[in-house]
Amino acid sequence: MDLFFEIHKDIPREGPGENASTKQALLMLKDLPSEPNILDIGCGPGMQTIELAKNTNGRIIALDNHKPFLDLLKGRAVEEDVLEKIKTKEGSMFSLEFEKNSFDLLWSEGAIFIIGFSRGIKEWREYIRIGGYLVVSEISWLRQDIPQEARTFWESDYPEIKGIDHNMKIIEESGYSPVGNFVLPKSGWWNDYYNPLIERIKVLREKYDGNKEANDIMDNTEREIEIYKKYSDYYGYVFYLMKKI
Repeated sequence: MDLFFEIHKDIPREGPGENASTKQALLMLKDLPSEPNILDIGCGPGMQTIELAKNTNGRIIALDNHKPFLDLLKGRAVEEDVLEKIKTKEGSMFSLEFEKNSFDLLWSEGAIFIIGFSRGIKEWREYIRIGGYLVVSEISWLRQDIPQEARTFWESDYPEIKGIDHNMKIIEESGYSPVGNFVLPKSGWWNDYYNPLIERIKVLREKYDGNKEANDIMDNTEREIEIYKKYSDYYGYVFYLMKKI
């Protein structure tokens, strides 16, 4: 895990995403309170947290289990002059320690896969007030005719991967009213995630020359990037927006 974090250190994001899509999803929440209570789950270094702070007058708790990410977020929040809106908290998405029905908005970009899409939206629901929102981005199949190489890679790496229709059904069966969904543009994979990651790996290849464990992790990361280059029309991150009913 330390090697994983070293590979991902000092890059803008810990997964695919972009500020324009964060803002697009936020604008789709039509009756959000003027000063919402927001919980950003699995915030990582917090690029989306900063964007939420810039586009709301709310109070945001940014939750992650890796303190260096939270420290990085604090530094960025100071630079962007939004620190007064953000409180960081070190903790696990598997056991949220918050009052029930206390948030107007739960947000999780590129992180719900850690707990699993179905489990996450069901367990997190109790922390959202009636009429409040949950917004997550989740890797999803975009077509039916998935090439076997892509299917084998992702079903091995993340067996819970499903299509959009399947995930929308889970949302409806879990006590939510769907608000909408949209696919993250391919630029959201490359600009702030894969391209910086490629450059980071180049540096670490020299540092860890001969270290099999480190190079295996980097090999797997490069394999993931190569799969996306070949099959990005078949899968992607999808924003799912839902209201608690």
